[in-house]
Amino acid sequence: MTTPQRLVVGISGASGVILGIRMLETLRRIGVESHLIMSRAAEVTLAHETDWKVAQVRALAGVAHGIADIAAPVSSGSFRTLGMIVAPCSIRTMSEIATGVTSSLLTRAADVTLKERRPLILMVRETPLHLGHLRTLTQLAEMGAVICPPVPAFYTRPRSVEDLVDHAVGRALDLVGLDSGRVRRWGEPPAEPPETVGA
Repeated sequence: MTTPQRLVVGISGASGVILGIRMLETLRRIGVESHLIMSRAAEVTLAHETDWKVAQVRALAGVAHGIADIAAPVSSGSFRTLGMIVAPCSIRTMSEIATGVTSSLLTRAADVTLKERRPLILMVRETPLHLGHLRTLTQLAEMGAVICPPVPAFYTRPRSVEDLVDHAVGRALDLVGLDSGRVRRWGEPPAEPPETVGA
């Protein structure tokens, strides 16, 4: 069977909501169907960190699901996807996924991704980390998740926050086999940056 070109994108309430927005913009540009799940805490963070409105972010997605819609297609393993990226991933979201006690569609979809052995990429956005965090991250890695904090790559000589965001998002998409066209790769000449979709 050929897996449809669709990816689940979770946006949790951690700082760095722009990562999720840029993820949706990029997926739209490269022709991959995105399924967005945005937590209520993420909506609060959105208002604090950006000028975007919730409706504008939801409009970027191919399909936007309600956080409480446990009957959404992404809640079932029979709904085939390339995997899921949580960008950014809060400590609460990380912890729920690790325990399997999923209280929302976001963490349910992540649990489904793990049980179906699909890539689950967690862009954990927290520092410093205490021992409990580290143990939970280890547990998630043992379960098959990929821990992918949005760490800056300074060899690219970024000139703006947007450059840092683009690289982090592009590297996360690499992990599900998608080329964003936004990554300056070591040993390769830089490509012309693509135009950004959206407001």
